[in-house]
Amino acid sequence: MTDNRENWSARSGFIIAAIGSAVGLGNIWRFPYVAYENGGGAFLIPYLIAIFAAGLPLLFLDYAVGHKFRKAPPTAYKKLMNAESLGWWQVMVTLVIGIYYASVLSWAGSYMFYSFGQQWGTDTQAFFFNTYLQNGEGLAFGFVPTLFWGLVIVWSAVMLILYGGVRRGVELANKIFMPLLVILFSILVIQAVRLPGALDGLNAFFTPNWEAMTNYKVWLAAFGHIFFSLSVGFGIMLTYASYLKRKTNLTGSGVVVALANSSFEILAGIGVFAALGFMAFSSGAKVEDVVSGGIGLAFIAFPKIISSLGAGGDLFGFLFFASLTVAGITSMVSILQVPIAAFQDKLGWSHKKSVTLIAGGSAVVSTLLFSTQSAITFVDIIDYFANNIGIVGGGLISIILVSWLRRPLMQQIQSHINQYSSIKLGMGWNFLLTVVTPLSLLVALGLTINSIISEGYGGYPAHILWIVGGGTLAFFVIGALVLSMFKDHHSEEK
Repeated sequence: MTDNRENWSARSGFIIAAIGSAVGLGNIWRFPYVAYENGGGAFLIPYLIAIFAAGLPLLFLDYAVGHKFRKAPPTAYKKLMNAESLGWWQVMVTLVIGIYYASVLSWAGSYMFYSFGQQWGTDTQAFFFNTYLQNGEGLAFGFVPTLFWGLVIVWSAVMLILYGGVRRGVELANKIFMPLLVILFSILVIQAVRLPGALDGLNAFFTPNWEAMTNYKVWLAAFGHIFFSLSVGFGIMLTYASYLKRKTNLTGSGVVVALANSSFEILAGIGVFAALGFMAFSSGAKVEDVVSGGIGLAFIAFPKIISSLGAGGDLFGFLFFASLTVAGITSMVSILQVPIAAFQDKLGWSHKKSVTLIAGGSAVVSTLLFSTQSAITFVDIIDYFANNIGIVGGGLISIILVSWLRRPLMQQIQSHINQYSSIKLGMGWNFLLTVVTPLSLLVALGLTINSIISEGYGGYPAHILWIVGGGTLAFFVIGALVLSMFKDHHSEEK
């Protein structure tokens, strides 16, 4: 243990930072669509079950390992069970996610300003793909200046926060940005529910389809979403917990983070579907005909909604894209804190050196790769492989190693987390972490791999899919193996 390791100023600082990490772009554009596609209001049942049956057990595991050893994933897993390469796998995942996440964040920031005067015109799809992204066929590496400067601004802001360290950087940024996000998005939701047709959109979102509950894919969707949503299984919460003071209520903190994250997701669903209801009303279509998720929702559907609002659309658009930007910044900072802390622990780098080399290096790669005409191709494929294989695979291996192969460790972890926690872990937590969580992850991972092999992904040509997606997986494996071979060094001055 290092005595000079940074700490959060208080448990509240950790909680708000953890919420900031969990609440990201996916909460706004992914959850509403996933819920709608998987039973609407009925989806909330498997969703809530997934939180308590899988999300919280893994969250508590991440908290316990990080807090017990006060290290980032590689060193923490090495101390726990001599599995340093697993920790580096998680670090590689966060590095890759940070590199492409900056790209989407820069798009949201650009659209904040495009909202004024609704500069995307009448054909929002053509503007996004052809005018803004200048999307090319296949793998096109033509330079797009607008994307370049957007990335420069995003990385400059994120690195400025990271240079501040845990308290004066990450914690302070979250204390500013999270209340701002809640205010911005609350205003947006209030505006959205007052629009004509909003009620139809909310009915589409909340009306339960009970038949969907018999479909195993709905339950897998719920469990899969929770892992992404809570930022568990890929080192973020483990790293954040390593900065907690010794006497900390870990389980109480985890429950607060999970409930806050879920509350924001439901709020996002209300805002998004109220707006989609208005869009359907304005175009004379049904809600189901205008529903979309992900990038299509954010940069194609929502600009259409904003344009339908006339003069009032400028403010509505600014609020929406500002919410995306703020949510994205807090999540991106948490993502990059993992590799920064990992290299500090492993190689003894100072905080500033680690930020400069890791975040700065990531910024260079990100800016060069995602300021090209293939930006959205890279984002889409890398995101799919990193989330569905990288995160799920890393989380699955960590659980199997602890709960299946090294059972005595479970008691050690349980004793540590129960020492100061308000909610004590017992047989229920053991069962969930041993059976429910790993099996749900195993099935999800197996179905994903089978789908890629048999059907491909996104309609991309096989060679592009395997160059980009396969290259991403190769980076995880090679990075994990090579870095685990490096010799540990004592920390330099922080």
